[in-house]
Amino acid sequence: MTRAAGRRSPAGPPPGRRGKATAGPGAGSASLPVRALKGLVLLLCCAVVLVPFIAVVATSLADKDQVSNAGGFVLWPSHPTVGAYRAVLSGGVVTRALFVSLGITLVGTFLALACTTLLAYALSRPGSFASKPLLLMVLFTLMFSPGIIPNYLVVKELGLLNSYWSLIVPVMINGFNVIVVRSFFMDLPQDVLDSARIDGAGEFRVLTRIVLPLSKPVLAVVGLFYAVGFWNSFFTAMLYINDTAKWPLQLVLRTYVVNNAPLGADNISSLGTTPPPQQSLQMAILVISLVPILLVYPFLQRHFSKGVMVGAVKG
Repeated sequence: MTRAAGRRSPAGPPPGRRGKATAGPGAGSASLPVRALKGLVLLLCCAVVLVPFIAVVATSLADKDQVSNAGGFVLWPSHPTVGAYRAVLSGGVVTRALFVSLGITLVGTFLALACTTLLAYALSRPGSFASKPLLLMVLFTLMFSPGIIPNYLVVKELGLLNSYWSLIVPVMINGFNVIVVRSFFMDLPQDVLDSARIDGAGEFRVLTRIVLPLSKPVLAVVGLFYAVGFWNSFFTAMLYINDTAKWPLQLVLRTYVVNNAPLGADNISSLGTTPPPQQSLQMAILVISLVPILLVYPFLQRHFSKGVMVGAVKG
């Protein structure tokens, strides 16, 4: 009996230790203020993000009297009207700039994604021609970037000044995106690719029929990066585009909203009614510049979380 009792005694911790491991009755209530503080901080962060956006949308929908009484910014329009949107979208510089930005974004994203995919696939295949020198060149662009004057001189010598191609060609391939796509291609199962080659498929067929369908997450994320970059770009347009008829929407936004330049009668159409206030017109242009790119995110949501984790986990 003595030996049996001695063997059973190590089965559980001593009473003193067990008492220390057990949480006291006030442990749950102690974390309640911390959770409340976290919720308050999160609520404040959401308010900091949402209130300016709500003010922009509300001001674009407010009438002239309410904008004047509120001092320029309205948080809730009492009599909402879409007169500012009809004015800026009924012809003039804003409508033309919107189509220019859409064209540059669609064409630029397609070409950039195609060139990035082809280059990344070539760099990911072992034994490719000049793969190591090309990879070193791509890595070199990540560490050293040319200045404004060399870029301008290159665009000028290529004859791209005052052309839409000057907004696409210089930024068509991003070194970081190439490395990300290459890393994803290298993680694909090699057995599947080798079996396709044994069946007689060439490299282009392997890329289009096997690699691209398996690479939708990373292509969606990289394509979104390119689209946002082309859509939000205004500095290159300010450098290379001299004709105001070829301005993209972001350069129009900078001119009439950031620099507070007045929108003349040749830039908007009031449709025979009282023209909206300048603040409403400016906020309407700002909303128009935000909405198209925001509409893309819901369609890429299911790919985004997986694509941003490319290269994060090894083995």
